[in-house]
Amino acid sequence: MIWEVVTVMELKDTVRAVRRMQNHIDAHLAEPITLAQLARAAGYSQWHSERVFREHVGKTPFEYIRALRLSKAALLLRDGRPKIVDVAFDFVFDSHEGFTKAFSRQFGISPSRYAREKPPIALFIPYPAYDRRHTQFEGEKMMEEKEGGKTKLLPVFVQVVERPARKALIRRGRRAEDYFAYCEEVGCDVWGVLTSVKEALYEPAGMWLPAKLTPAGTSKYVQGVELALDYDKPVPEGYELIELEPCSAMVFQGPPYEDDDFEEAIGIIWDFMNRFDPALYGYAWADEDAPRFQLAPMGYRGYIEARPVRLLPRG
Repeated sequence: MIWEVVTVMELKDTVRAVRRMQNHIDAHLAEPITLAQLARAAGYSQWHSERVFREHVGKTPFEYIRALRLSKAALLLRDGRPKIVDVAFDFVFDSHEGFTKAFSRQFGISPSRYAREKPPIALFIPYPAYDRRHTQFEGEKMMEEKEGGKTKLLPVFVQVVERPARKALIRRGRRAEDYFAYCEEVGCDVWGVLTSVKEALYEPAGMWLPAKLTPAGTSKYVQGVELALDYDKPVPEGYELIELEPCSAMVFQGPPYEDDDFEEAIGIIWDFMNRFDPALYGYAWADEDAPRFQLAPMGYRGYIEARPVRLLPRG
């Protein structure tokens, strides 16, 4: 048996190569894209470029390109009134018929019907390539530095926001209590469905539900999107609408970070929240009143999480 030894540096190189291919795709999505172009962007052979792309992204380059084009096209149809044939040609499909077949196969609905009804569909949401082995290695190293007495003072922005009475379209798991367990139970296409909901009040979020909203046999952690109380569109299979009472939430926003360091960024906020006393603002934690929620980690804005609170009695 031959064992392949992969160093951290090699992992970094392949991740960077895949990201260069993703950047090339983003910049040229409305143009024909060849594997030769992607290989030049990656700096590898065509065969090796395709292999590492599939390893890190879970799709071949052309599966990725097609899913991304169709999802961008769906957003155009959702938000405007373009001609379907124009959208097809804008995203490098050869014909109206070819686009319609590809769209129907991807989303289970024809583009013309989708443009009329705008139901939630599973959009493809691309993320920059990363390697969990590298991320875990860096996280362990940073923790060792912290335990060794090296500390950093990092700014965390705190504010209180008010949420009105509203609905939430959610997808439950079975036992999950965090994001990674949820993805193992439910899969990775939930975010695309939530992102497709035009009537969303806010961006999709991961939510930790209070006990009163967690029936037996369902997960504490879910993903969902908040909607107005009068939202009444059909609910996709496997999803449900729940009602949420008005609440206050204390929002914590950390400093910007490199995208690969998202686990450390989350840990910083969790540690800060565990030590934070909301009474300084005149509030107490109210975890059983409403969901606690996290927004998608995006390095440029810092990690954002919110925890429900209620006002302390005065006097």
